[in-house]
Amino acid sequence: MNFLRGVMGGPSAGPQPSGADTIQKLCDRVASSTLLDDRRDAVRALKSLSKKYRLEVGIQAMEHLIHVLQTDRSDSEIIGYALDTLYNVISNDLEEEEQEENSAKQVDDLGSQFAEIFIKQQENVTLLLTLVEEFDFHVRWPGVKLLTSLLKQQGPQVQQIILVSPMGVSRLMDLLADSREVIRNDGVLLLQQLTKSNAAIQKIVAFENAFERLLDIITEEGNSDGGIVVEDCLLLLQNLLKNNNSNQNFFKEGSYIQRMKPWFEVGDDNCGWSAQKVTNLHLMLQLVRVLVSPTNPPGATSSCQKAMFHCGLLQQLCTILMATGVPADILTETINTVSEVIRGCQTNQDYFASVNAPSNPPRPAIVVLLMSMVNERQPFVLRCAVLYCFQCFLYKNQKGQGEIVSTLLPSTIDATGNSVSAGQLLCGGLFSMDSLSNWCAAVALAHALQENATLKEQLLRVQLATSIGNPPVSLLQQCTNILSQGSKVQTRVGLLMLLCTWLSNCSIAVTHFLHNPANVPFLTGQIAENLGEEEQLVQGLCALLLGISIYYNDNSLENYRKEKLKQLIEKRIGRENFIEKLGFISKHELYSRAAQKPQPSFSSPDHMMFDHEFTKLVKELEGVISKAIYKSSEEDKKEEEVKKTLEQHDNIVTHYKKVIREQDQELEELKQRITTLTSQNEQLQATVTQQVSQIQQHKDQYNLLKVQLGKDTQNHNSHSDTFQMNGIQTEEMSKLKEELEEWKSKHELLQGQLKEKDSVIEKLNSSQLDMGMTEQSSQTSKFGGLEHNNELQKELEMLRSQIQLQSVEISKLQMENQKLQVMNTTADPMLRDGGVRAATSSELEGRLEQEIKELKSEVKALSEEKESLKQHLDSSSSTVAILQDEKSKLQREVAESKKEQDDLLVLLADQDQKISALKIKLKDLGVPVEDEDDTESGDQGDEDEDGDEEEQD
Repeated sequence: MNFLRGVMGGPSAGPQPSGADTIQKLCDRVASSTLLDDRRDAVRALKSLSKKYRLEVGIQAMEHLIHVLQTDRSDSEIIGYALDTLYNVISNDLEEEEQEENSAKQVDDLGSQFAEIFIKQQENVTLLLTLVEEFDFHVRWPGVKLLTSLLKQQGPQVQQIILVSPMGVSRLMDLLADSREVIRNDGVLLLQQLTKSNAAIQKIVAFENAFERLLDIITEEGNSDGGIVVEDCLLLLQNLLKNNNSNQNFFKEGSYIQRMKPWFEVGDDNCGWSAQKVTNLHLMLQLVRVLVSPTNPPGATSSCQKAMFHCGLLQQLCTILMATGVPADILTETINTVSEVIRGCQTNQDYFASVNAPSNPPRPAIVVLLMSMVNERQPFVLRCAVLYCFQCFLYKNQKGQGEIVSTLLPSTIDATGNSVSAGQLLCGGLFSMDSLSNWCAAVALAHALQENATLKEQLLRVQLATSIGNPPVSLLQQCTNILSQGSKVQTRVGLLMLLCTWLSNCSIAVTHFLHNPANVPFLTGQIAENLGEEEQLVQGLCALLLGISIYYNDNSLENYRKEKLKQLIEKRIGRENFIEKLGFISKHELYSRAAQKPQPSFSSPDHMMFDHEFTKLVKELEGVISKAIYKSSEEDKKEEEVKKTLEQHDNIVTHYKKVIREQDQELEELKQRITTLTSQNEQLQATVTQQVSQIQQHKDQYNLLKVQLGKDTQNHNSHSDTFQMNGIQTEEMSKLKEELEEWKSKHELLQGQLKEKDSVIEKLNSSQLDMGMTEQSSQTSKFGGLEHNNELQKELEMLRSQIQLQSVEISKLQMENQKLQVMNTTADPMLRDGGVRAATSSELEGRLEQEIKELKSEVKALSEEKESLKQHLDSSSSTVAILQDEKSKLQREVAESKKEQDDLLVLLADQDQKISALKIKLKDLGVPVEDEDDTESGDQGDEDEDGDEEEQD
């Protein structure tokens, strides 16, 4: 605390000594008094003196106040006084009058020095976090204010202490849920300071449901119509989302982008724009831009752009864009926001192209914005925003580029002149007297040609009528004419950027440019002169344009071939001088500013010189042109050959790409046809079913009418009809009887055949069981035969069961036949009776028809079963034949094996006889001969002797 003593040193005037003595006495009371009331009164008195005597209270009372916070936590009143006193000492937010009175005693960094003393002991910050958890208003609110002041004075150090303390951030997040608005609002301010430039704390706060709570507060406060609380919440949201990809992704995936749409629902009556509403809406637009900033990762930006389109946020922004009565700064920020929402997103760009201004007749929004850009009476910031919007609309949008260039082509220009097109506005701005309009129109037209070789070639067709009676001049020629007239630097810079963009990577445009004999001498003259600093930028751009004319030259013009242009540079300028002039561009201060970000942001119109996309082109071409200047003709030839091969390869690739695209289109068309045909087929099937049901209904109606008509003619035709019916019935009955007899005979034949097969199979079984098992091969074959036999038995059982079922069905048919005969007999007296009613005859007819149909179906089923039985019999007969063949093979093998055994036995007997005869001869000769049993025992004895000798060794 030596620095504080140094601050207090020196003579002092006024009431300071008495004040210092009073503070010392109060500190002694706080330190020594045993009664809580005395300590409380002393702390209250210190609080009242802390604003006027900030330095003295801070020096003498800070330790005592911290001790009070540690020991007297049971009394909320004294804790509140102590926290307020510390806040007054550490905070720099004093009233103006007090600052004037104490200006002689104030030190600039007094608050930060006291804050540094307080946080030297990390336990003090941890203690403060626990006090903030208290629900008592007199403790919680001063604690929040003190912690906010500490973060303002010593932010990074306090952030680190809170980050390492257990549940430190989570405790502070509970402040947003406090029902008391004062604490909740100050909690938002505290979190603002806590989340500044600390990604780790930002992530923790975001995952503690901060987005949900803050958006709820903004909605409760009235969105853009709310007060300063909405502003604080928006600033906190910006802290959490800016340059934090993790939180941005969490915000998008949590569907919080959809909740931003009501912010921009501005009513038709836009007269009442308060300053707070303008501030709130400005921050809301900035928050949208944070999510779609070009500096974010491309994937995250693209997903946010799509979400904004699908939820209607882009549509709402376009409504504000075309509304009347919107303040200029809000309109400018809205244009910038729409620019970044559509930048590089084809869907959003297409929607923006379809937006029309509410005019009569309606004009496209792009045309209305371009009218503002080329109007010199509009604010400079607004014109820059419109240029940025146009650039973002054309960024990676070949469709939009083609639409803009097509408005310049002769075939699409409106001859009546009733409507103004985008191309006409750009040409008007390009050749107007306002240098800023010239620059903006040139840059906008350059973006329409960016990375699009076909449009560069098409733009060569544009012809301009300069004056009455004179022939039209091409747009390229008119640009070079204005350059040679010596206009303002800003105009020439804009035209040179347009020409460089136009000629780069387009040999045809280079040929058109070189075809004018005045262009090359003009460029060499500009580069060779020694001009002032203002003209150095123009010289560098002229060198770049000449270098592009050399690098992309296809040598189609004999007088301006690559080699001749290089010789011209060597003679008139010098290679080193040319490279030095070319380097003027990248060394310029305004170039480095433009290269930082895509949005054109300039402090004044005079600084508006370079475009961001053009700086990329300069980086790409500067080194290439420098190498091309020093290359020899042979190296150029080799390079041209390589280029030709690459072009051929690219042409082949593009050709195949076209073929693939065409095939994809054909596939899509075929798929669409299939879908249409299937839908038509389903519709036709539905109509067919409807027609079938209608036909059935008509048939039923027809039968009913037929029955009703039959009642009228019942008395006349009843006898004849019934007799005819009876005749038909008797014929069918006789046919059925014949078929039944045929089935019975066939059934008997099948049973006889089955019996024969059974007998054959039993014989085979008995013969196979009698055969002996001699070798392994015969056994396996016999087992196979048994398996076949078992299968045959199973099939026979199946056939028997089917025959039984058929016999049951035949008995059923016989029963039904008997029933029909009974019905015939009962029907005869009814037919004889002349007074029988037509209703009974019709019922009888229906019954008979149904029974006849059933009999026919049963006959069909029997015929099908007959066919199946025949197939089974054929298969069984084939299996029997196979078994017989196998049996004969087995018998042959058994006989052969028996013969081989007999031969072996005979051979063995002959050998035994020969051996015995030889033994007898040897005995007769006196040779000792041992029998087989003796030799075996002798061998065993020898083996035993050998084993004993080995053990002794």
